[in-house]
Amino acid sequence: MYAIVEISGKQFKVEEGKFIDIDLQADSESFTFDKVLLISDGDKVEVGAPYIEGASVAGTLTKNYRDKKVLVYKMRPKKGTRTKQGHRQSYSRVTIDSITAKA
Repeated sequence: MYAIVEISGKQFKVEEGKFIDIDLQADSESFTFDKVLLISDGDKVEVGAPYIEGASVAGTLTKNYRDKKVLVYKMRPKKGTRTKQGHRQSYSRVTIDSITAKA
């Protein structure tokens, strides 16, 4: 059984027992995502328009972490100007506990 969920403007395929890495969320131990776009249970597929009413995905926070640094280097040739900038994206790792369809 899997579902496709929209979280902070991005779509994720989630399955029970697996984890996803999403943008850093507030420090809460449990999450409930109610913007469920699709639920598939073997042969049965339910698609929302745009979301499935009453469906939700529950998960718990595993850890907050930061990704490795990405360097951005800009240089203007023949001008002698250069800038070096680094960026580290913050993520929250969420373990999916349950996927529930409408009652």
